[in-house]
Amino acid sequence: MEAKSNGFVMLTKLIEEFKLMSIYSPENLADIKITRAEIHRPGLPLTGFFDYFDPERIQIMGRVETIYLEKLSQKERYERIRAFMEKKPVCIIIARDLTPFPEMVDMAKEFNIPFFTTTISTNSFVSSLIASLSVHLAPTITRHGVLVEVYGLGILMLGDSGIGKSETAIELIKRGHRLIADDAVEISKVSEKTLVGKAPEIIRYYMELRGIGIVDIRRIFGIGSVKETEKIQLIVKLEPWVEGKLYDRMGLENENYNLLGIDIPSITIPVRPGRNLAVILEIAAMNARLKLQGYNTAEEFNKKLEQIYKM
Repeated sequence: MEAKSNGFVMLTKLIEEFKLMSIYSPENLADIKITRAEIHRPGLPLTGFFDYFDPERIQIMGRVETIYLEKLSQKERYERIRAFMEKKPVCIIIARDLTPFPEMVDMAKEFNIPFFTTTISTNSFVSSLIASLSVHLAPTITRHGVLVEVYGLGILMLGDSGIGKSETAIELIKRGHRLIADDAVEISKVSEKTLVGKAPEIIRYYMELRGIGIVDIRRIFGIGSVKETEKIQLIVKLEPWVEGKLYDRMGLENENYNLLGIDIPSITIPVRPGRNLAVILEIAAMNARLKLQGYNTAEEFNKKLEQIYKM
């Protein structure tokens, strides 16, 4: 399935998320869309250098830009600010609750530019805003599967319909773990190393069990049984047990599953009557966490075998 970007996030959503305070809000504020995950510090544009300037990026001004403008003469400051504001950036935000220059306020009104302030320090705000935009505008695909959190590890279960994904998730929830998504999982690439999964809003916290129907996990098991989003750190592929097929019994083979260009560690678990998949997934989660901490049980066991045979 081809990845799709969310395309945009409404500026009003970011204003609410970061509790931005308005200096000037144009009449069309509710219609303004942010389409770029990158932000910009306008230090160079305020000196007159506009090569590669992108007005679609949110402009963040901090103490550095403010002090630079304060040191200019009134006439030069006016000219620099005007040259910058004439580019009509999609939004300007002043960090640290710094007082905006009157010229900027007047020109924001003249050019109809949203102008806000925040009490958060510049670096902290920039980091938080980039992280938020990366999530809102991340490339996204939807996969048929079940996403659960087991011992703090996000596990995406994949497999044919009827293989037992939802039943396994129910058993895990009963054992104190959490459901993120059942049936359809929206997977977003929020960084070059991280995938985050969630459920489409309409089916969030719901689960389909054949013979019973739709159940509300949050109401049945409580608010602690569900979670809105989770990083995908392990993919478990469930498949019917095939007699005679060679399955990995040592765990020495490092298998990966590629999603959105990122390789995620994966394992294949054969399913047949009598296997307690919930317990197996708990062990898989704990084993995966050990690997993340630098300890590989299979490799350590193999080293011991090699030492024995060398004796």
